[in-house]
Amino acid sequence: MKVKYFEDTDTLYIEFRSDEIAESRDLDENTVLDVDAAGNVCAITFEHASTRTDVSSLTVEGIAA
Repeated sequence: MKVKYFEDTDTLYIEFRSDEIAESRDLDENTVLDVDAAGNVCAITFEHASTRTDVSSLTVEGIAA
């Protein structure tokens, strides 16, 4: 899993799995959900992230071994 914040575009990208993206679905005008061919969620993108999320803080809990 990867979390990337692009300050220049104020975009937050969260990748859950690195599978090939088959489709990108607009959840609203500023949120895109990427899924693979089986419909599994691969990633989510938040535009205007600094006003829609708390990008200044990241907490990681329950890391799998």
